[in-house]
Amino acid sequence: MISRIDLRGEALPEGAALRDLLPRAEFDVEAALEKVRPICEDVHHRGTAALIEYAERFDGVTLTQVRVPRAALTEALEQLDPEVRAALEESIRRARIVHRAQRRAEHITQVVPGGTVTEKWVPVERVGLYAPGGRSVYPSSVIMNVVPAQEAGVESIALASPPQKPRFDGDPAGGRPHPTILAACALLGVDEVYAAGGAQAVAMFAYGTAGPDGCAPANMVTGPGNIWVAAAKRYFTGRIGIDTEAGPTEIAVLADDTADPVHVAADLISQAEHDPMAAAVLVTDSPELADAVEKELEPQVAATKHVIDRILPALAGKQSAIVLVDDIEAGLRVVNAYGAEHLEVQTTDAAAIAARVRNAGAIFVGPWAPVSLGDYCAGSNHVLPTGGCACHSSGLSVQSFLRGIHIVDYSRDALAEVTHHVVTLAEAEDLPAHGAAMKARFGWKVPQK
Repeated sequence: MISRIDLRGEALPEGAALRDLLPRAEFDVEAALEKVRPICEDVHHRGTAALIEYAERFDGVTLTQVRVPRAALTEALEQLDPEVRAALEESIRRARIVHRAQRRAEHITQVVPGGTVTEKWVPVERVGLYAPGGRSVYPSSVIMNVVPAQEAGVESIALASPPQKPRFDGDPAGGRPHPTILAACALLGVDEVYAAGGAQAVAMFAYGTAGPDGCAPANMVTGPGNIWVAAAKRYFTGRIGIDTEAGPTEIAVLADDTADPVHVAADLISQAEHDPMAAAVLVTDSPELADAVEKELEPQVAATKHVIDRILPALAGKQSAIVLVDDIEAGLRVVNAYGAEHLEVQTTDAAAIAARVRNAGAIFVGPWAPVSLGDYCAGSNHVLPTGGCACHSSGLSVQSFLRGIHIVDYSRDALAEVTHHVVTLAEAEDLPAHGAAMKARFGWKVPQK
């Protein structure tokens, strides 16, 4: 059901050589880029008409309009199961607690008497958020995108999610995003919602569309999606800001012989059920644990849903494995090289081991902090870097939606004091006009030190 990689008894290589030994899904965004390019440009030229055509081609629905009426959001919330509503509200409450604490204050630094540099944080003006709706629908991703944007102070927020096929003849919700997605938007106060998925949704946000129900261009697009969404984000990088090119989800578990194999197996399966390309990796120094987890996978997989179309292909794929190492020190090297989206640490003194992890999107400490908690109700964000990008990128946060701006304020005396250094450096770089801009303020003479 899941392969093994045995790294015991040999010196582990450094850097990329170690990464190359570890399992990883194949996710060729560059190849997908050529396929999304004409879709994006078609949306640019034909706007809403192109979005309607692609909804029929890719989602199998016939739309008369792309923007969802506000009344539909209210209706979805009114019809929402009370227990689901309560769970969404608690998820929102906890996410706000964490993300509100991430706000940055303006900071003024006096460099010299009369010379200050102020750093202020300004939110982007408008963001387009994406909530997937293919194999599964993710109201939790609505929360994880909207809450940090709101807490950052973003004034204009729009959300797109793929239109769903009618569940029965005459279904009023047919052609709209899933009702739970709409209800989550209503709970969060987001009333600008579009029935658009894939690369065409990203193009809609990047270029905007005309008409009374058109979408204004966004400064930034965030949110997880499939390879076509990732490719469209790459296509528009430079025109808009993005969070990350999210690939298939990943879980890595670093565990020793104190870990419960029932827990570990359940957690690996929990991420495998997302997608047949999802990665589930166990790194352990205990062959006994590896055997027990492999044995435990069989009954747990048999008892769950999505076995044939998602879980079995994910666990059996080249992206998933049990990795055996000599000790937890070696395990730390492996998980840092892997840079998992989600990393669980289930070892003796798990908190101390977790503190030594450098590369992970989010770290879950001990047996009572499973990834599922972070997906929904820990208060943390579940929009995280994948594909090893955790070695250089962070998960979505309030900071993702803020821009730092430096404000430089110098008096005449403070400028005079440093002019000779500026002129010297300008001449060293063969940029004499830079120095002249300084000397022009002092009668074309360099002030005395």
